[in-house]
Amino acid sequence: IGESHPKFLSLTSGLMAGGNQSSVFEFLLWGLSEQPEQQHRLFLLFLWMYLVTVAGNLLIILAIGTDTRLHTPMYFFLASLSCADILFISTTVPKALVNIQTQNRSISYVECLTQLYFFLTFGDMDIFILTTMAYDRYVAICHPLHYTMVMSRRCCIILVTACWTLTSLVAMTHTFLIFRLSFCSKKIIPDFFCDLGPLMKVSCSDTQVNERVLLFLGGAVILIPFGLILVSYIRIVSAILGVPSAQGRYKAFSTCGAHLAVVALFFGTVIRAYLWPSSSSSSSIGEDTAAVVMYTVVTPLLNPFIYSLRNKDMQGALGRLLRGKVSFSCGQ
Repeated sequence: IGESHPKFLSLTSGLMAGGNQSSVFEFLLWGLSEQPEQQHRLFLLFLWMYLVTVAGNLLIILAIGTDTRLHTPMYFFLASLSCADILFISTTVPKALVNIQTQNRSISYVECLTQLYFFLTFGDMDIFILTTMAYDRYVAICHPLHYTMVMSRRCCIILVTACWTLTSLVAMTHTFLIFRLSFCSKKIIPDFFCDLGPLMKVSCSDTQVNERVLLFLGGAVILIPFGLILVSYIRIVSAILGVPSAQGRYKAFSTCGAHLAVVALFFGTVIRAYLWPSSSSSSSIGEDTAAVVMYTVVTPLLNPFIYSLRNKDMQGALGRLLRGKVSFSCGQ
């Protein structure tokens, strides 16, 4: 819905006299739809997706943590991805559900910046964990004799810790730059959560620094990991094609197929939302919203299914977990 929409303009005019954020510490989230008949269906749909996402990723974490057969680097990173996905979707969807149910679109200034920080942290965490998983598959397939030594327990913990540290620093940088901005009049955010682009659009300050940091730092956070994943899989495919056994090639491809599907879905929608130029037309804004919903809600929802549908080890662990036949161990 574009800014020329009459309802958007009416909401905007109602806030014109609000002053800056020193007097009114809140924004209005535009949401996903203004149609009253769609609100109930949107609430049920997003509630269902949220519950399934949390339950599915939680089952993945429990299955990996309680089954000694899955105490390997690949599943350790998968559990980390599931944890990040639960936190990622919990940053945005619960607030959207509350807003739909109560018909109250307001979000306080502090709550908005807090949501922004954690959204960026957990979103970037997904990117870095997917990159780490690609590196793990590269070492396993291209350097199998050195795999145990390279991907040791200590190395895995260091990699995940480094991912959390980097994402926190990136999110802190963007949030601090948003904190420096003033919001004088139009404080309607054309989205269902607080994100960098929409916040910069409603600011009355000079956002050149924010835009440049978003372009270079944000672009680096997205494109460098994406490039590393592509290089890893080019090497992986070359190594797999050199395997003489057809069964060996199939097994190697099957272990990488799920990860490639998640990478394609996640990075495709992230690049469309942040790095693809969009106009201010209503159709373009609708496409941006669709891309945002895909990587913030749909991808965390699909991850447990993608990783478990063709993975016999994961299916077996989930079956044993649901039947209560689990074994705890601190070993990897």
